[in-house]
Amino acid sequence: MVTVLDRTTGPVRPRHPEKARRPETEQLKKPDWIRVRAPGSPVWRETQEIVRSNKLVTVCEEAGCPNIGECWSKKHATFMILGDTCTRACAFCNVRTGMPEAVDGGEPQRVAEAVAKLGLHHVVITSVDRDDLADGGARHFADVIGAIRRSSPGTTIEVLTPDFLRKPGALEIVVEARPDVFNHNLECVPSLYLTVRPGARYFHSIRLLQRVKELDPSMFTKSGIMVGLGEERNEVLQLMDDLRTAEVDFLTIGQYLQPTKRHHAIARFVTPDEFKSYETIAYAKGFLMVSSSPLTRSSHHAGEDFAQMVANRAAKLGAKPAAVAAE
Repeated sequence: MVTVLDRTTGPVRPRHPEKARRPETEQLKKPDWIRVRAPGSPVWRETQEIVRSNKLVTVCEEAGCPNIGECWSKKHATFMILGDTCTRACAFCNVRTGMPEAVDGGEPQRVAEAVAKLGLHHVVITSVDRDDLADGGARHFADVIGAIRRSSPGTTIEVLTPDFLRKPGALEIVVEARPDVFNHNLECVPSLYLTVRPGARYFHSIRLLQRVKELDPSMFTKSGIMVGLGEERNEVLQLMDDLRTAEVDFLTIGQYLQPTKRHHAIARFVTPDEFKSYETIAYAKGFLMVSSSPLTRSSHHAGEDFAQMVANRAAKLGAKPAAVAAE
């Protein structure tokens, strides 16, 4: 079932109204390997100004990403299109929930202008879920991809999409726009979906990723999960097998961090050694690229990882890779 909330007006509207009655849970103290520097460098401020001046939303800010200081200091940002309000109510997510505003037709051009100003060689475009739209926002994704291609033809484009649940034809619209990487995150193991991701369906997401390869076998596919939510190790390994059955190329695994006391509690902090073990196993299962660490996020080091993935595919096929800028 999809959660869509009525819009309320006024300055006192809570960010997560659906969590207002959830009991508070104790937030575990972060271990030393989770600590990051606070943002604030001159380049970080310049990136912030470009985002603000183009009236754009970033998942870096909305989701409270711990890597924002590092990424923005390198002029890297992940643009979140289709507004800042999501129609789902996932228990892990810090993005605002409710009924979104109308789609902004000028957003594709503003995103393209920001990409050009930042000089990005690789850009990640994501979105909130838009269950209120007939195509789930697929056409808007395609419009953003097209605008970036026209203004920055040398920039590679990665999309991180929602699941387009009950939106027939939506996936095909995005794939036809030919992003370089199609990413859709599973987020967690299937046994946790009812409590962590109740509006989604695990095997629908697997099928979505499989369908991308059927539509365009050359397109890179990617998916990611969080750990520390209460999953068992063997469940993570089974999830890897499910993704490989769908021929997914790239897997990311990162530590879940609890945004507030009313979000899903952290079951435990997974150690760096465990993350390394997951990486080793994932490569053995056939993934072209794996990023597994406490601070791994879908778009963290996305440009460098894309370049490495291209090289890994070329090596596997015995071909010479085309030059790819990693930034």
